[in-house]
Amino acid sequence: MKSKKLIFASDFAPIRHFAPMMKDHPQAVYGDLLPRLQKADFAIVNLESPLHNDGTFIAKSGAAFSGEKEHIHALCAGNFRAAILANNHTFDSGISGFEATCRLLDEYHIAHAGAGKNIGEARRELKITAGDIRIAVFAISEGEDMRGAADNTPGVRPWEVDRLAGDIRAARDKYDIILVSAHCGLEYQPFPSFYVYEAFEKWAASGADMIIGHHVHVPQGMTHFGHTPAYFSLGNFVFYQPVDLLYRKTGYFLELEVNKSGIISHKAVPYRISDNGLKLLAGEEGKQFFRLFDRLSAPLQSREKARQAWHAVLAYNGLGGFQDELSRILKTMQDDPVKGAAMLRNRLTCIQHSSQWIDGMSRIMDGSINDAPEELVALVREFMTEKSAK
Repeated sequence: MKSKKLIFASDFAPIRHFAPMMKDHPQAVYGDLLPRLQKADFAIVNLESPLHNDGTFIAKSGAAFSGEKEHIHALCAGNFRAAILANNHTFDSGISGFEATCRLLDEYHIAHAGAGKNIGEARRELKITAGDIRIAVFAISEGEDMRGAADNTPGVRPWEVDRLAGDIRAARDKYDIILVSAHCGLEYQPFPSFYVYEAFEKWAASGADMIIGHHVHVPQGMTHFGHTPAYFSLGNFVFYQPVDLLYRKTGYFLELEVNKSGIISHKAVPYRISDNGLKLLAGEEGKQFFRLFDRLSAPLQSREKARQAWHAVLAYNGLGGFQDELSRILKTMQDDPVKGAAMLRNRLTCIQHSSQWIDGMSRIMDGSINDAPEELVALVREFMTEKSAK
């Protein structure tokens, strides 16, 4: 039975320091990862930016940015044949920017899924044929800044866990392989929010063959729910952040070997993000990454330990962290009422933030906010503070 190689990569955004490089030298940003990308039979990436810039940006809680139409050549240079649009930046340049991006992707024969002009389009799976292998990719996002699609409203596929579980079950007989792409979780943390863990577990039980998370901008670990591998965050990909924090400069993509019977193998391919682009982590650097990956994955092997890991995130943040965030929001509301309102609304309506606040406030109230294993709290601290080598 003939097999095929798939690649799934996380956040791709032609912005900041990478923007001119990706326009003038589209292949250069991939560094020594390029040969591996080009060997894939089918490569998928999370397109974390519209490719349209007319100066229009929506009001939102976080950063809004956009690439330009010329950046489509960087996607093509990376051998990417499909783009996931279920994320919190797809509509940064408004509905017109989203529509222009979709037209551009269509022009270059890059399939896309996870967002649409209504909820029906946003729910539609990405259909891939690799030889005689039938593959579906369902893409879902938290719908930050209330950008979830509705009956007559454009947006991304929102966080409808049970509905997606039903869609997976309904699609099981039509496809050889079902993948789930989930843009979710509390940013910069080494462990997934517990609602993410529960959602991944439900989708696995519904028949997904693999679940792949992204959004939090740092790598997280993986586990198996039965026979289903679940990777909680791949970290950044072609996404430049102007910080010197090590784990925001570290990520991995997934290489899958598949055939009609399912997923034969899967592995993480780690890299570092530098000012000059991406660099494969090999030799001792590669070994260091996988030692880290084991540490990240260890608490995710059971529900109880995964819950403890989430509690470690809350403990590191602590009462002071919640007070600081409230102060920042209130100050922003004074200086820029629209921005401040967007920040506060997002804390109330987006599950990554609401779950943090509800769980955190509950633990402050019952006196257990600091009740988490110290070794897990220490790993959270490492992720939030460790600097890149100069």
